[in-house]
Amino acid sequence: MEKLDYKYVFTTSEPVTEALEAIGEVQDWWASDFEGSSKKVDDEFTVHFDEVYVTFQIIEMIPDQHIVWLVTDCFLDWVKDKKEWKGTKIIWEVTSLNDLTRVSMTHLGLVPTLECYNDCRVGWDFHIGTSLYKLINEGVGIPDVSTRYQA
Repeated sequence: MEKLDYKYVFTTSEPVTEALEAIGEVQDWWASDFEGSSKKVDDEFTVHFDEVYVTFQIIEMIPDQHIVWLVTDCFLDWVKDKKEWKGTKIIWEVTSLNDLTRVSMTHLGLVPTLECYNDCRVGWDFHIGTSLYKLINEGVGIPDVSTRYQA
């Protein structure tokens, strides 16, 4: 069976540098209950949604191109394996495409066989496709909107 990691891609007319800066403003598009730092290699940060939390370490960064977040710890309260995301990676690739900027996020390890996949896909679709997109294009995201029970 082919491994199908979750992926979301969108384009914007904003420059690469602004898109990458917005990705690092996690509290403005994903979770306002945020602790730590998400700006440079070796930074660690945690996002909280009530009982749920995910802790990341930035393990790779190529300026104006690429960022990799490693999940070092998590607690997903609605699935049997509460640590289902631990060891997965979020890979951000931001590139120029003619007059547009292409933003691509792959959650390496978030595959359809995981119990949380459908709920997590719905959440990522909203947080990246709506909230991060709005932050990049309009300057204001929509963090903390829970969509996982609407799948």
